[in-house]
Amino acid sequence: MITVHHLNNSRSQRVLWLLEELGLEYDIKFYQRDPKTMLAPKELMQVHPLGKSPVITDGDLTIAESGAIIEYLVERYGDGRFIPAAGTQDRLRYRYWLHYAEGSAMPLLLLKLIFSRLPKSVPALIRPVARLICGGVLGRLVEPQLKRHLHYLEGELARGGWFAGSSFSAADIQMSFPIEGARSRGGLDAHYPNLLKYLEAIHARPAYQRALQRGGPYELLR
Repeated sequence: MITVHHLNNSRSQRVLWLLEELGLEYDIKFYQRDPKTMLAPKELMQVHPLGKSPVITDGDLTIAESGAIIEYLVERYGDGRFIPAAGTQDRLRYRYWLHYAEGSAMPLLLLKLIFSRLPKSVPALIRPVARLICGGVLGRLVEPQLKRHLHYLEGELARGGWFAGSSFSAADIQMSFPIEGARSRGGLDAHYPNLLKYLEAIHARPAYQRALQRGGPYELLR
């Protein structure tokens, strides 16, 4: 039996969604972030040394990292579903987006989150300086890069409606987290109709809805 070690408001929501798409039976062990630090609880370190989510166990196997988990589940249980045929251009695109999601998109969104929140966490005496520095980093580095990536993603979706061609794949599940993050705090708005249409399409999928019901509240949707 597959067990998902599920941290609230985290990337592990994607794993629940994929399991629902695959129609697999699975258990969930829930973990809650510290309300002040937003860090995962120490109990997760008993599952994986880094103490982060997502992590799954499947028999004697323990697998961490969203992309690795998605690849494992699709290859072992997918029976050819949710992955383009080997040797095709769509297969190359599929592999690219599996890596792009965490390697290129998420670091920018994390920087946006850190530098947006940092001024509020420093002593009041130096808060004006912190706002000035963080505002400069956001305005000159982070936000222009985010805008460039959003334009890039918007154009890529125009090619077929999904990230790895004209059919829904596990690459779309992997990309859902950064796109939802961009909608929440990364500048994704009505200037990017293809990305908004993509979000509507994934949110309407029955498996996505079932995963939300099982996983609980998901703050990135707000």
